[in-house]
Amino acid sequence: MRSVEVLEQLDAASEEFLFPDLGHGYYYAVDARLHGYWDAWQWALIVETVGYSPRAGNLIDVLHVFGDCLTRGEPGYGYDDFHERVDNWDEIEDPNEPETYRGGPVVVRGQTIAVTAEPGEDLVDVLRLLVPRHRALLLADEGELRRRIRVDIPEVLRLDQWHHPDLAGGLRPSESETFRQIADVLVRQPPFVR
Repeated sequence: MRSVEVLEQLDAASEEFLFPDLGHGYYYAVDARLHGYWDAWQWALIVETVGYSPRAGNLIDVLHVFGDCLTRGEPGYGYDDFHERVDNWDEIEDPNEPETYRGGPVVVRGQTIAVTAEPGEDLVDVLRLLVPRHRALLLADEGELRRRIRVDIPEVLRLDQWHHPDLAGGLRPSESETFRQIADVLVRQPPFVR
């Protein structure tokens, strides 16, 4: 396998609007994480984008799943790859001022979290306050990550920060040095294989 095959899959997803767009106008980025999986026979890449979606009315973790070992679905994302994180959305969003914090604690995956924010603040800013101390609740757990890839493939790369291509500017993943390097990691050969 060659890194060009990985990049071709990412470019194809980008052309179909299935590659993560961290600057999407209807999805306000809160956090992101990239996971790379590899063994001598297969690869997978999952890019999580946690963001506030006013249209969906929640904080959503979208898993963008790629690879040659997918157990279901096509590369990119499907309906089951959207994970709502806030359990009490109707209690924290002001019904008279959409996208505005009403006040009170935020319940994420059953855990009540007090936030140091005032009513009337932009909801996206309040949600970003959750990241430093409660990041694990926002990001996918192992079961969510492994739902569409083989469970036996080891994780070899985890990035919390990377230079992401500007899709709105027309940059394809294969034109991004970051994703060329990631592709190289996902197809590397162990020293004993020649």
